[in-house]
Amino acid sequence: MHYPKELVELVKLRSQGMKLEGLNEGAGPINPKLMIVGEAPGKNEIIDNIPFNGDAGRELIKSLASIGLTRKDVYITSAVRSRPYSIKKVFSKRENKQVIKYPNRKPTKKEILAHAPFLDYEIRMVHPKLIVAVGNTGLERLLGKGKISEVHGEVIEDTPILQLNKSQDSYTWSKEHYTIFPQYHPAAIFYNRKLTDSIEKDWQVIKPYLNSSSMVKYK
Repeated sequence: MHYPKELVELVKLRSQGMKLEGLNEGAGPINPKLMIVGEAPGKNEIIDNIPFNGDAGRELIKSLASIGLTRKDVYITSAVRSRPYSIKKVFSKRENKQVIKYPNRKPTKKEILAHAPFLDYEIRMVHPKLIVAVGNTGLERLLGKGKISEVHGEVIEDTPILQLNKSQDSYTWSKEHYTIFPQYHPAAIFYNRKLTDSIEKDWQVIKPYLNSSSMVKYK
């Protein structure tokens, strides 16, 4: 999805002074089977402009395949659309000197709020039937609270989600109600292989909902 120029300029203005790099637009069809909301792009995503590229992306594709979907069936985005980075001095054995590195990091709440216009816009344009929050950041952006380790595999039905308020300095609840699926981030198994079975079972919870016609309710 190509964001409107005025939307990009707005988010750039809201993000001034923050350690954020580049812009990785969300991708996928309108009216997708699922919308995937992650945390933020990493270096590969900024270079290639493909959401969930690399090892985490391959794990996500495996999970989608397990419920009969492909990347083309889903819209993929995240709470922050630029790469959050930190600045660290480390000793390089290869160069035998101190060097500066710019590793990925988790986005701050201020950065998530700064980028909120992007996700709000995508949800309005895409009209997702189901929203899958992968990782704590995606879940918190949508519902304001929750830990994936406590709610993974659950189905949160008929719930509003957070969107920017009129003054664009905080959140308010949407009028639309959605079905949300909290899931472990695809990269979680790289740090804890014991999660593999749980992740496989959790994705199967989504399958019965894919053909339902009552995923979004208006009140």
